[in-house]
Amino acid sequence: MAKNLYVINTEPRSGKSAICLGLMQMLMRDIRRVGFFRPIISGKIEGRRDHDTNLILSQFYLNQTYQDAYGYTLEEARDLMNRGEHALLMENILAKYKALESRFDFILCEGTDFSGSDSAFEFDINAEIASNLGAPVVLVANGQGKTSKQIVAQTQLAIDVFAEKGLDILATIVNRVEVPDRNEILSGLRCKYRLNEECLTYAIPEVPSLGKPTVHDVQKWLGAEVISGREHLEVLVDDYVVAAMQVNNFLEYVSKNCLVITPGDRSDILLACFATRQSHTYPEVAGIVLTGGIKPPASIQKLLEGWTGIPMPILVADGHTYKTTRILMDLYGRIDPDDQKKIATALGVFEEHVDTGELRKRLEAKKSTKVTPVMFEYSLIEKAKADRQHIVLPEGSSDRILQAADILLRRGIVDLTILGEPDTVLARAGQMGLSLEKAQILDPVKSDLYEEYWNTFLDLRKSKGMTPEVARDSMADPTYFGTMMVYKDHAGGMVSGSITTTQQTIRPALQFVKTRPGISLVSSVFLMCMPDRVLVFGDCAVNPSPNAQQLAEIAIASADTARQFGVDPRVAMLSYSTGASGAGAEVEKVREATQIAKSMAPDLPIEGPIQYDAAYDPDVARTKMPDSLVAGKATVFIFPDLNTGNNTYKAVQRAANAVAIGPVLQGLNKPVNDLSRGCTVPDIVNTVAITAIQAQFAKKA
Repeated sequence: MAKNLYVINTEPRSGKSAICLGLMQMLMRDIRRVGFFRPIISGKIEGRRDHDTNLILSQFYLNQTYQDAYGYTLEEARDLMNRGEHALLMENILAKYKALESRFDFILCEGTDFSGSDSAFEFDINAEIASNLGAPVVLVANGQGKTSKQIVAQTQLAIDVFAEKGLDILATIVNRVEVPDRNEILSGLRCKYRLNEECLTYAIPEVPSLGKPTVHDVQKWLGAEVISGREHLEVLVDDYVVAAMQVNNFLEYVSKNCLVITPGDRSDILLACFATRQSHTYPEVAGIVLTGGIKPPASIQKLLEGWTGIPMPILVADGHTYKTTRILMDLYGRIDPDDQKKIATALGVFEEHVDTGELRKRLEAKKSTKVTPVMFEYSLIEKAKADRQHIVLPEGSSDRILQAADILLRRGIVDLTILGEPDTVLARAGQMGLSLEKAQILDPVKSDLYEEYWNTFLDLRKSKGMTPEVARDSMADPTYFGTMMVYKDHAGGMVSGSITTTQQTIRPALQFVKTRPGISLVSSVFLMCMPDRVLVFGDCAVNPSPNAQQLAEIAIASADTARQFGVDPRVAMLSYSTGASGAGAEVEKVREATQIAKSMAPDLPIEGPIQYDAAYDPDVARTKMPDSLVAGKATVFIFPDLNTGNNTYKAVQRAANAVAIGPVLQGLNKPVNDLSRGCTVPDIVNTVAITAIQAQFAKKA
């Protein structure tokens, strides 16, 4: 079963809060612990809680605080995006969600209110958040004031937009429908769904008592004082009329159940409103809001007190007329947590028009396998933090390394040793506003470990002709010193390469850390974070032209790496030919490598030779290899040579907008990883987290 559900409306005032009430009621019948989360709330009115969050928490007595239930206000989210901190926004939202997920069996999530001025921003941010939470979606469309054709056209457009963004749309609910024949809407949308028959569609009629505010709602929203008609505050408000003209002109704008907003010193408007109650030719107003905190003069109040007709609610608000009107523009038919009548109405209407049994059954069948780049990167950090390792960074003279170190330490991902002259490193960190106090900073030559390390190196390499002088000089090199820290278990792993070559990083590891038993070479993979899954590509960075035996070892090592990072390995041994359809030396090499790999790991799903499209695309796989356990479902792609692998990963990275994390070195007894010299600070943070996870597995081996 899915573990979450995301409710997104397609435009403002769609009655989304009533839908969330109905969905929460449905979920709590069968699921013991249900939580509620709004990644982004409107936060427009200072000092007030978000309406929907407060409603759900109050009605269902959820075991969570208000602060736990949301991530950011819309203004805060937009500000982060404008400052270029999109990744931070997503990461923090995901972190808050994960904190709730650890406490609850299911999370009902609600999107933004579309109350801002930029609906495109809200469309995009809701889609991205829902995707990164791996949540199926319920779309809520607004049918108020629209014909059936308009509803179908506009709702279908919203569906198409969200579907193109890769969202799994579980159901569409058209709410507040005013047309008499709702079946026309349902049949129209179901026809449009012919390519996606899994999506459920419902239509809920407009219920005036839910969609329109009462005078009581206005009074609470403004914090106004009631000076008359307290017993008639439950009258529904259909419209607002600002009265700032003479009475004869004002009366032209009066409509049934309108709320009149006028300065408190306009006694003429006040009396005209009461006159409509006595006239059969004018509609009755719902009530009056007097602005500026001005109450009627004593003579007018005396007149009102002696009124024998139907009482009219009169409110006095402190703000001036424009301010009061502007505040009321954000008020619509809200369901107050204390209004059990409205809540019961909302729940009853939802259950009458939404087949909750069908919806619940469909939700039970959902199990998200989507892994977005944000989800994967977050999981890396969390796995690394769960069992914090000690990582050494030899390149203390690299600004990017220092910036990454600051992030790693602030977030408590790993413990760090940075190699370099301490005063120089700290001075540079201070210039960049970084905090490295929690790091150990060592100058290799001045370290107490230096003599022990070069003597160890001498002993390990004596048979290769190593001399004391060369051993001392080698261990003065930060990369050798850092690698020896890993060999001696003074660090769990090492990350280098931002300002040095791959060869400089790997050479000392090969000399004394060495490869694991049964593995004759060091190879690499890239973790390719596609929009909805993570794939493993190897070898794309180290071995130019592996033979069949080496290719098989790369496949087995890549499958092991995949498992370490939560990817179920299904290995495709890539070639320009699929199955027995082609011949040639390169195809035969892949065919032989496949057989060797199968003998090394009999239980591992491996297919080869196979072309990339047959390995990746289920439709192609059904044609080319219909009975394969790997074709169309491959997660680990083994390339026949470095030229093919390196070019392919870069092509996929650019063409598919994938995030490529790596290279991740594999095959060593202990983790040492190489950075690209063009790496970014986030690349370094991810690589250190990967190294820490590898160190966790190395400790258990």
